[in-house]
Amino acid sequence: MATSAPIAATKAAPSPRLTDSQGRVIHDLRVSITDRCNYRCVYCRTGEHGAQYPELEIDDYLRMIQVFVGLGITKVRLTGGEPLLRKGLLDLVRALVRLRTVEGEPLELAVTTNGHFLDRLAVPLKEAGLNRVTVSMDAVDAPTFERITRVPGSFATVLKGIRAARAAGLTPLKINCVLLRGFNEGEIEGFARFARQEDVVVRFIEFMPLEEGRLWTPEIVVPLREIVERIGRVLPLVELPARDSSETARRYGFADGVGEIGIIAPVSQAFCGACSRVRLTSDGKIRTCLFSQVEHDLYGRLRTGASDAELAAYIVHTIAGKEARHHIGEPGFLKPSRSMVHIGG
Repeated sequence: MATSAPIAATKAAPSPRLTDSQGRVIHDLRVSITDRCNYRCVYCRTGEHGAQYPELEIDDYLRMIQVFVGLGITKVRLTGGEPLLRKGLLDLVRALVRLRTVEGEPLELAVTTNGHFLDRLAVPLKEAGLNRVTVSMDAVDAPTFERITRVPGSFATVLKGIRAARAAGLTPLKINCVLLRGFNEGEIEGFARFARQEDVVVRFIEFMPLEEGRLWTPEIVVPLREIVERIGRVLPLVELPARDSSETARRYGFADGVGEIGIIAPVSQAFCGACSRVRLTSDGKIRTCLFSQVEHDLYGRLRTGASDAELAAYIVHTIAGKEARHHIGEPGFLKPSRSMVHIGG
């Protein structure tokens, strides 16, 4: 698949920048390469349906990503399901690190994983050229963690993987914790200590209505304000400036300068006005918002022989119709047409 020379982005459409009708520049692409997962987290897969959508050939994902990059995408994150389950992942990473943005810079390339296979794959991923990983981890208490994942022994396996990733240099290493009242809100202070002890950035995420079942209610959301107050009582925090205007996490450092946490608050403090993301599902559908009711079949066009220029024109047209915002908690709100595990994190 790969050769030694970098691949320049192909400017296949009139504009080198993807811009939606709200004037937002889209530069962050999330690509699901499978909706399979070896975990059955209670807030995600509340059913037992397993994978529901097909996986494409690795070369198909690569071609679609190349077209996106030619339109101004600068960040690519590979997701799932659990992307480390996917055969061909290392080949895809090796190919993607050779791509160059329209400015001639390397892509920012990351993977979001549950961490279960990181112990054996951290070094190969780093050698393939991956920049960093984010690990989804919803408790630092082993029994609580395993009640959430419904996989015995999973906590020790993930902790080993986190340490392997850090040792391999896949840093800054971020840990994503989805908080649910009644499930794991008791882990907040423990995660703050974990961030300092393990030299990772812990990011708390407000629970969104993206599960397979009907678990979500406003009352189950643990809001940003509560998280900050609880940590601040045991470990004083200092708010840090955003790195860029489209950053989703509010950043906080500990007052003594050791460690960092972030809070992603799409429910209590929505950040839609600065959204820079678009998603590609494992079966090749564009989703312009996590909460979209409509999908756009990019792979269908590729499969029927569309040229790169035609694929680019379709992407530009699709992004122009990106939703202005989500409507979580408002009257008439509808859950998205897929759950999170079938969309891609």
